[in-house]
Parts: sequence; C-alpha cells; structure tokens
Amino acid sequence: MTEKKKWDLAALSSIPLVMTLANSMLIPILPLMQRKLKISALQTSLIITIYAGVSIVCIPIAGYLSDRFGRKLVILIGLSIAAIGGVVSSLAVWLMGHSGYWLILAGRFVQGIGAAGAFPIVLPLVGDMFKREEEVSSGLGMIETANTFGKVLSPVLGSALALIIWYMPFAVIPVISAVSILSVAFLVKAPKKKTPEKADQSDRSIRAFAGSLKSLLAEKRWLYAIFAIGGIAMFITFGFLYYLSSVLEDHYGIDGIVKGLLLAIPLSAICAASFITGKIVGENKRRMKVFSVVGLLLLTAAMVLCGLVNTKALWFLLSSMFVSGVGIGLVLPSLDALITEGIEKQERGTITSLYSSARFIGVAAGPLIGSVLTKNETVLFYLFSGCALLCAVLAVWGVKPGKPKPGRSAEPAARAS
Repeated sequence: MTEKKKWDLAALSSIPLVMTLANSMLIPILPLMQRKLKISALQTSLIITIYAGVSIVCIPIAGYLSDRFGRKLVILIGLSIAAIGGVVSSLAVWLMGHSGYWLILAGRFVQGIGAAGAFPIVLPLVGDMFKREEEVSSGLGMIETANTFGKVLSPVLGSALALIIWYMPFAVIPVISAVSILSVAFLVKAPKKKTPEKADQSDRSIRAFAGSLKSLLAEKRWLYAIFAIGGIAMFITFGFLYYLSSVLEDHYGIDGIVKGLLLAIPLSAICAASFITGKIVGENKRRMKVFSVVGLLLLTAAMVLCGLVNTKALWFLLSSMFVSGVGIGLVLPSLDALITEGIEKQERGTITSLYSSARFIGVAAGPLIGSVLTKNETVLFYLFSGCALLCAVLAVWGVKPGKPKPGRSAEPAARAS
C-alpha cells in the first residue's frame, strides 16, 4: 500500500470515529441531561433514538445517491449536514436551556440524516479505491478499528467534556465533523468518474434495483435471520448501556470520568472479543455459526442472571456487563463474516446497507425501551434474555448460507454502529 493510500485511509477513518462519538458520547450524560433539561426519561432517550431512527430510512437513499453522483461528494455533504445538526442542537441547549428541547431533537434529526450519508458510504468507497483484495481487507480493517476505538472512547470523552460544561459533548460534534470534512476534502482522491456507457449501465441497474433485491432476498432467505440478529444485538447493547448509565448515577452516585470508564467496560469487551473472533473464524462458515450461537447463549445467560439476581450489587453488575460484551463481541464479527462469505462481491453493497439499517433499528429502540422499563428492571432483563434466546434459535435454524464458492477471498463486511 502506497503512502498516499495510507493518508486516504487515515482521512476516511476519521468518519466512523466522528459518527460514533456523535451518538455514543451522549450516553453517559443522559441522566444529567434529563435533570438539566427538566424532561422525562422517555424524552431523554429520544435524543439517541431520533438520530438512529432517521438513519434507518436514509442509509439506502444515501447509497443510491453515492452510486449516481459519487461517494466522496455524498460523504462530504453527509458530514456537512451532521455538522449543521450539531450546531443546531448545541445552540438550542446553550441559548434556550430546557425550553429548547424540541429544537435539540430537530438538530439530532438533521445529524441522523448526515450520519447516513457518511460512515455507510465509506465502506464501498474503500472498495472503489483499491483493486487488490488484500488492500481492500486491510483498508476496511482500519476503518473498523476507528469505529471500534470510537465506541470505547465515547463514554470516557463524553463524561470528561461534561465536567467542563454539561452540554459540551453537543458543542464538540460540529467541531470534529469539520475536521473530518477538511481531511476528506483535501486528502482523499475520488475514483475516476464512470464513462457514459458505464453510467448508462448503472442507471439501468438502479431502475432494476427493487426487482433484483427482491430476487436476491428470495434466494437467500437466511439473510433475514442475519438482519434480525444484528438489529436485536444492538437493541440489547444500547438498552443495557442506557440502563447502566442511569443506575450508576441514580443508585451509586457515580458520574464523571469514573462513570465513563465503567461504561467503557462492556464496550471494551465487545471490541476485544470482536477482534479475537475475527481472527479465529477466518473463512470457516461453520465456525462463524458456532461463534454466533455461543455468543448469543452467553448473552442470554448473562441477561437471565441479571433478571434473577440483585443487579444493584456493583460487582455483579460489572461482571454481567463484561460477559454480555463478550457475548455480543462473538456475534457481530461472525455475522459480518457470514455476509461476506455468503454473498457475491457485487451484491455486498446492497446487503450491507440493509444490514446497517437493521442494526440502526436496534440502536434506536434500545434506549427507548430501556427508558420505559428502567424502573422495572426484572421485566427489562427478561425481555433482553428472551430476545437473545430468540436470536440463538434463529442462528441455529435460520442461518444457512451454504458452502463458499471456490476461489473466494475474505473481505470484511460493514458494521455501522
């Protein structure tokens, strides 16, 4: 890989980092936000949910536009929209206080639109920029590393910024978005535009998009199980993080950096387990399926125990969230690999966008349900355990991607949240 390509990847890696921070950085300050804005737990959860919810709809649209008008252009527009949304939310908090809640939500809505046109488009752009499979794999690995690092960093950074001014995490989002915009604009060289003949072929494929997608999903019905498992896994992850953020502050009085570090425990477990799992599963589909089932059963057991035992015992809570993180970390890279090995290269972009949207459904629903059931934690954890067990059943009987075709080389699939 040339030095220029390394700089391209470094600039592109800033995008998942920024988009992850824009959402996850707010999780540790949600209880504080609730008090400062004088809103309910449900209203607080909507600040996270609306960002993910609008992205669900906009990701496929952004993918279509990137095919028509170029990936770099859509990414720059997406980052700009995200920055504008960040400005709206931060100004609403600063100038209007608790009376600006609905304007804060409007800013988060705009941010969600921008996020859909940023990180999901980076993944196919890497495929466009590199010809060799090894370079594509290496490039996607670097992008995913940035995404993972953002998940671990976000609760600590969000808590630290809130110590300065409680709404500082809102104000930082447009700043880091601007840095990413400049990096992409000046460092990333866009691939050459298509010739008119190729563009016509692309237009025809777009007009036939709905039909081809329907045929693909009808042929590979096991993808529905993958989408469901990915979405439910993120639902449990963000629902548990919302509950944990509330309990640490309300029950233990833990806030600030310490709270951020504790919230980073399950995220670090996810990251470490994901990295190790990705190395172990390779191209072995049987191993991918086994790791998925084992991870989901581990997650189910942890959630059942949380429902049965007093989760207010801090040592037990920390242990359970670590085990849960390991379970999810076994599942997510296995799902990515199953999509990679079970889908032809030219079809992966479409399937990846659908998978990303499914995962964003979980991201949107987790805090919402967590806020409603925070006071009834037994029901919350039994709901999580039931969902995890359902996913385990889907993994056993629903995921049947078949044998890999000869000569196929691995290429990491996308993870959007």
